[in-house]
Amino acid sequence: MAIEGTRDKILSVANRLFSRFGFHKTSMDEIAKIARKAKGSLYYHFASKEDLFREVVSKEIENLESSLSKIVKSNEPSASKKLSKYLIKRMEVLNDAANYHETLKADFFEHFDFIDDLRKEFDEWEKENIKIIIQEGVESKEFEDVQNMDILMDVFLMVLKGLETSFFLQNKYVKYSRYFEDLIQILTKGLST
Repeated sequence: MAIEGTRDKILSVANRLFSRFGFHKTSMDEIAKIARKAKGSLYYHFASKEDLFREVVSKEIENLESSLSKIVKSNEPSASKKLSKYLIKRMEVLNDAANYHETLKADFFEHFDFIDDLRKEFDEWEKENIKIIIQEGVESKEFEDVQNMDILMDVFLMVLKGLETSFFLQNKYVKYSRYFEDLIQILTKGLST
């Protein structure tokens, strides 16, 4: 198997094990055993368990960004509908991102410093992309002109992150997912003209 194939195999196995058992209960020995690779092979590709976990979470974030980019770039004529699709897709994809959930848990119990930069990069990416949708709505006169877009983006992100805690850590996603449209209407009506 080529070096890249070995790396992908390790990432796949690590993703499954981290998702199932969490960061702390998953060992490099177990990953090597299930991947059928020598432990040295893991350390050839990843300097540490933290490095491997970081890469697994990075892949989940890349998947999320890819899914959301399609919506941001879509030709949806209504900014409200585009924002609604964005938020619903965001929650759907994050619902399946078990390792991202692990980073949320860490915020409450202990902190994964080695993930901070990933989450900050995603926050900045998300602010810029939500800003694009809101600016489209302002230009089409669907939304009010926003005086301080940066503050709005910070607050918007705080609301989304607050929902993540309830939906994913308290397992309320299934219970409330059918009400997402109503929740999103509350958010978008505040922007509407």
